[in-house]
Amino acid sequence: MTDNRNGLLPGDLPMDEKVKRMIRVNHAGEYGAKRIYAGQLAVLGKSKTGHVIQEMADQEQKHLDVFSGMMAKRRVRPTVLMPLWHVCGYALGAATALLGEKAAMACTVAVESVIDKHYADQEAQLGAEEQPLKNVISEFRADEKEHHDLAETYILANDKESSPFYHILTHMVVYQTKLAIWLSTRI
Repeated sequence: MTDNRNGLLPGDLPMDEKVKRMIRVNHAGEYGAKRIYAGQLAVLGKSKTGHVIQEMADQEQKHLDVFSGMMAKRRVRPTVLMPLWHVCGYALGAATALLGEKAAMACTVAVESVIDKHYADQEAQLGAEEQPLKNVISEFRADEKEHHDLAETYILANDKESSPFYHILTHMVVYQTKLAIWLSTRI
């Protein structure tokens, strides 16, 4: 049964609340990505891979700046989990980098594969009234896909099967990323 005034089913969030949640979780995600890359750069900073990671980190900072601006403009509160993402993001980045360059890139592949689907789902939910936000998400999704493809190309060029615990690592990071998205959307 729908509520004829707004077309929502019982329990559905109004679009305004959905948009706030999208901005909140995207801000948290970009912050988390920045922290992952900071951890990786602490270990791999001067290497050739470190330079590639720095370029991706710079792009994530631009994304974070845009979502920070949206949060202020739309009066969206950040997730209360930011201190946790600060520590966990850095720890994940440093830990994967300590396992080696291929493991650091495997982390990027895993995270960005989840983010690509996450952003695609958000794009599908947004209509014409939120076209500017939809355009930003679409642009950032393309950037994240580029990060994924760059990292995957690096791994394939260096034999991903020889990466330490490649399949275990990527499945673990995918699960953690999905959990972080779920939590940051709601809390």
